[in-house]
Amino acid sequence: MKLFVKGDLDGFFALGLDNMVMLMLMSSLCQGFLGFSNELFYAQILPATAVGLAIGNFYYARQALKLAKRENRDDVCAIPYGASILTIVAFVFLAMYPVQQAALAEGATKADADRLAWQAGLLACFCSGLIEFFGAFVVYHIRRFTPRAALLSTLAGIGFTFIAMDFVFRSFAYPLVGITMLGLTLLVYFGGVKLKWGLPVGMMVIVIGSVLSWTLHFTQGSNIVPAAPLQPEMFGLYLPIPVLGDLFAAFKMLPQLLPVLAPVGIIHLVLSLQNIESAAAAGDNYPAKPALAVNGLGTIAAAVCGSPFPTSIYIGHPGWKALGARAGYSVLTGSVLGIICLTGSASLLFHFVPIEAGMAILIWIGISMMSQAFEATPQKHIPAVIIGIIPPVGAYIALMLKHAVSAAGIQAGTSFFEPGLLGVLQSARSFYAHGAFALEQGYVYSSVILAAATVCIIDQQFRKAAAWFLLAAFFSMIGLLHQYSFTYADTVSVMRLELNEWFWAYLTVAALLWIAPWITVKSSHGHH
Repeated sequence: MKLFVKGDLDGFFALGLDNMVMLMLMSSLCQGFLGFSNELFYAQILPATAVGLAIGNFYYARQALKLAKRENRDDVCAIPYGASILTIVAFVFLAMYPVQQAALAEGATKADADRLAWQAGLLACFCSGLIEFFGAFVVYHIRRFTPRAALLSTLAGIGFTFIAMDFVFRSFAYPLVGITMLGLTLLVYFGGVKLKWGLPVGMMVIVIGSVLSWTLHFTQGSNIVPAAPLQPEMFGLYLPIPVLGDLFAAFKMLPQLLPVLAPVGIIHLVLSLQNIESAAAAGDNYPAKPALAVNGLGTIAAAVCGSPFPTSIYIGHPGWKALGARAGYSVLTGSVLGIICLTGSASLLFHFVPIEAGMAILIWIGISMMSQAFEATPQKHIPAVIIGIIPPVGAYIALMLKHAVSAAGIQAGTSFFEPGLLGVLQSARSFYAHGAFALEQGYVYSSVILAAATVCIIDQQFRKAAAWFLLAAFFSMIGLLHQYSFTYADTVSVMRLELNEWFWAYLTVAALLWIAPWITVKSSHGHH
């Protein structure tokens, strides 16, 4: 298999766009929400992010070439890799922001509070990398007893909601750009056709989308662009420099941050394993242990050099493979994004290229992820896939509810987001927000557990299903599932030992399944 093929350009524009969106999100949260200085963001955080991106993308390209040579194939697609939206959001709102606000409340200067917040992010990133690295030597065994339907259904749910639906909303908010680009994307990717003259679809979607966005800006005053202020003063060469002193200083915050780091790190690990399973379902069977270990090493290296944001194995491998991407798109992504992060030219990118220009590609990737879960699963296990999709959908609904209530509170100059909200929604609108918030906590685990248990039930392996529900009871008892508390405009997972209602419910179902062989007989219609 060649290092570069024509499909790698399409793959690069899709994966590069995905990572550009993550860089834009980092900029919005670090410079907008937290108020970090340009120097901290462009000279420290972005160059460190480039280190993590290079390590993973170059390694996974090499891994794809080795797999292609070993199996004598020319259609192997490298594992997609980049910055993780899960940890960007979690670490900013659950680690960096609380530390910053606590420091300001104690009288620290803004600069000192920002430094403490950044250090908290470094610690979170470093510990996430450690969990990923050492988990690589344990989590491999999960593939031996976890049904494929359980590993793919979570990705299907995340692809459908957090990727596809989020950008579908934006497409219909800016229809002249969003729907037009979605139409072009669907034509080529689902219509089984190519653009003439060998033009790469990903590049053309971004170019046409950007031109259309700026045209609407100048003719109708559309607020899609400019996406961010232009900052030419930040152009230059910024080399990644280890910040071991700041990282060591952050360890004093470990006790207060551990309740956040542990569940997020473990969820990150499980998602990475699911993404490797997604690649296997698409025909590229990578050894999980080295893939996960290098993912962890990339995150550790990024933290050591000053980034608070872990890197991650991406969801959507089937989408990139269907684009014709092989190994070269990973090399291009690591190289081009590295240059953007090391030179301050990210400011130029943030200004001229709106997310809306290329979001149709991300919608298509989300659709591909959901399609794969059904295509790669035995037909009789499809109900398990559907059940596994429910927790990510519930988590997405909970997130949308929190955004809406927070926005209403900001408009009213107060906060409506407190425990009393649960009763108001339930009595006035028959919406059980308590259930949505509980389902959101650890939704990756509940998705896997419910789907795996359903597969076992369909196969009439009732005691194996009971074991999965016992695991759910244990996770509920220690706080990896369902337990939550209210913070400002959010609900966060709470790790504590508690024999709560979820624990007893799962335990009851486990007991029922354990005695099922004694109290049931096979029905005449088999599995259905």
